[in-house]
Amino acid sequence: MACKLCGPKLSLCGFVLSIWGIIQLTLMGVFYYIRAVALLEDLPLEEGGHHNDKSPIDNFIADVEAGYTRNAYNCWIAALLYVITLVISGHQFWMNNRSSVSM
Repeated sequence: MACKLCGPKLSLCGFVLSIWGIIQLTLMGVFYYIRAVALLEDLPLEEGGHHNDKSPIDNFIADVEAGYTRNAYNCWIAALLYVITLVISGHQFWMNNRSSVSM
């Protein structure tokens, strides 16, 4: 028994959007990972920073490095979620096309 969750148009839309999301988020993750300066404004930096024996510049650099790494991993995790959506949408599109051909 086939388990159809959505129609052919919605499944195709989800498939195409998933491909775009995978490409965009993977590239953004790569750019965060290589510390692209253009993405510096998107880092979650705190005002005060850490209070330890390091200088404020060293604290800022450590916060920036951690922010780049965290955002890169977040982008890659979101891209993996889009892979799941791609698989589900592709399966639904295949199920809809298979049932329309056999009728």
